[in-house]
Amino acid sequence: MTDTAFLFTAGNIDDAPRSDQPELLPVLAGDLRAVSYTVDGVAGLLGESASAALSRDQVVPALLATERLTDSRDPAVRALTVVVRLWLLAVPQPVAEVDSALPGIRVQGLVDLGLVNVEEGTVRVNVDLRPYGWEANADGSGGAELWVASDLAAHQQPGVLRHDHVLGIGRASTTLVQTTFRQHTKRALDLGTGCGIQTFHLLHHCEHVTATDISERALAFTRFNLLLNAAELDLDPRNLQSRVSLRLGSLLEPVAGEQFGLVVSNPPFVITPRTGGESSSDQFTYRDGGLPGDGIVASLVQSLAGVLEPGGTAQMLGNWEVTAGTDWKDRPTDWLHDSGLDVWFIQREQVDPEQYAETWLQDASQNREREQYKDSYAAYLDDFASRNVEGVGFGMIWLRRPASGHEPVLSRFEEITYPIQQPIGPHMGAAVEQADWVAANPIPEAHLLVAEDVTEERHQRPGAAHPGVILLRQGAGLRRTNLLSTELAGFVSACEGQLSVRQIASALVSLLGGGDDFDEDAFREGLFRDVANLVLDGFLLPDPARISK
Repeated sequence: MTDTAFLFTAGNIDDAPRSDQPELLPVLAGDLRAVSYTVDGVAGLLGESASAALSRDQVVPALLATERLTDSRDPAVRALTVVVRLWLLAVPQPVAEVDSALPGIRVQGLVDLGLVNVEEGTVRVNVDLRPYGWEANADGSGGAELWVASDLAAHQQPGVLRHDHVLGIGRASTTLVQTTFRQHTKRALDLGTGCGIQTFHLLHHCEHVTATDISERALAFTRFNLLLNAAELDLDPRNLQSRVSLRLGSLLEPVAGEQFGLVVSNPPFVITPRTGGESSSDQFTYRDGGLPGDGIVASLVQSLAGVLEPGGTAQMLGNWEVTAGTDWKDRPTDWLHDSGLDVWFIQREQVDPEQYAETWLQDASQNREREQYKDSYAAYLDDFASRNVEGVGFGMIWLRRPASGHEPVLSRFEEITYPIQQPIGPHMGAAVEQADWVAANPIPEAHLLVAEDVTEERHQRPGAAHPGVILLRQGAGLRRTNLLSTELAGFVSACEGQLSVRQIASALVSLLGGGDDFDEDAFREGLFRDVANLVLDGFLLPDPARISK
C-alpha cells in the first residue's frame, strides 16, 4: 500500500495548512509555548466561567474577558490575549501585534504555513489552532501539551460549513479518547482520523499507528499536526513513516489484508437523508457515511474482525436506528449474530427523529438559512418514516477477536444514560478482565472481596422490622446500582476473602434451609449465578492474594 498521504503538499490540498516547510513548525511551537498558549494558560487568562462557556462554543464571555485585557500593562498577558483572540475567537488582529506576540514565526511565517492571510495590515485566520493536552499518569508519564489545527468551527465563521470540513476537538472525539482502554500495542489503526486526535493518544502507547481518512484535507491537517507536535509525540519529522502511516480511502479499504492489535474509530456515523440527485460528495464528509440509515456503522462492525489480530480489540462510537415495536439492542444484536467476536454495546442516549434532525442541522449551521432548514428538517423526518424509525441510539462499542483457541466470553448490551466516571476506558478494560476471569474460573471455589468503591443502601418504611429495598452502589467507573435480595446482601457482607463462595453459600443454606419448600440445589444455582453477575459488574472482585500467578 502506497503511503500517498505523505506525498501531499499544500499545492494540491485545497485550503489546508502546509507541511512542506517543516523547519517553520518547531519555531511556531516554540512561540506558542513561550506565550503560554496552552490549555492551562488560556484557562488562566479567561477565567473559569469564560473558559467553560468557550468549551460550549459560546464565545461572548471570552470576547468580553479579552477585550478588557488588550491594553494590559503586562506584555505576557497582552501577547497571550492577541493569540487567543486571533485563533480561538477568530477576531482579526493587527500585523504588528501578532509579530510582537509570536516573534519567531511572525506573520510572514504564518502566511507561509497557510494558517492566516493578511489584508490591509490585519491578520485573519484561515484555520482554528488551539491548545490540547492531557494530564500525566500518577508516575509522571504519559502527559502531553499539544496544538491542533482544524477548520474554523460554526461559531467562528458565518454560513454553512464546507462539505469537506475538517472537524476539530469535539464532544464525540473526546468521548472516544476517554472510552479507549490504553495498553501497549504494536500496531494500531485510527479509522477516520479527521485532524488526528485519536492518533496523538495512540502514539503514547502504541509502537506504530496507521491513520486513514476518506478526505485528503483531513489527512493534510493530520500531517501538519503531527509535524507541529513532533517533539511532544516523540516523532522524527524526517522519518514520520517509522511510527505513523497516513492512508487515503474509505473505511477499511486502505488497510485491506493487514491486522492490528487495536482499532479506534469515530466514524461518519450520522444518519443523514440523501435527497434526489444528491451524491456522497454533497454531504459532510466528517459526519455523513453516505449509506442509507445506520448502514455505515453496521458495515463497519461487521467487517472489523477481518483487520483484528487474534486478541485484538476495536473501540468506536456509533448510532443505531430503533424501529417501532423493537428494543434498541435488537439491531446491533442482529449485526453481530454469530460474529465470533466478544461484543459490548453501551447506549448512552436515545432521541426521537425530531431531536436528531435538530442536532445535526445545527451542527453544520444549516439552521441559518430558513428555507433550507425547513426542507432539510422535512427530509430527515421523511427518511426516518420510510424505515419506521421512532428513535436513534448513540453510544460506545467495544469488540474483540478472541485469542487463538478461545471462544467469545462477552455479549453485553446495556443502557447507561446517567453520568459516569471519566475517563471510563480503564474501567471498561477492568470489566473485560473480570469477564475473562469469570469464564476461566469456577465461581463456587472463588474467594471474593467487595470493591473499594462499593457502598450499601437500605430503605425501609418507618417502623418496619426489615428493609424493603437493599441496594449496592458503585462510586466509580460505570456507577452501576444493583438491587439485592436479603440473602444476596448477606452473601456480600461475608465477602472478606477468607471463605470461598461455596462455603458462604453453605452457611446461608444452614440459615435458610429446613423447610419443605426450600430447594437447596436451586438456591445454590441461583446464588452462584447472581454472584457471577456481581463479579462481572465489578461489585465483587477476586481476592488478589489467592489468584494464581
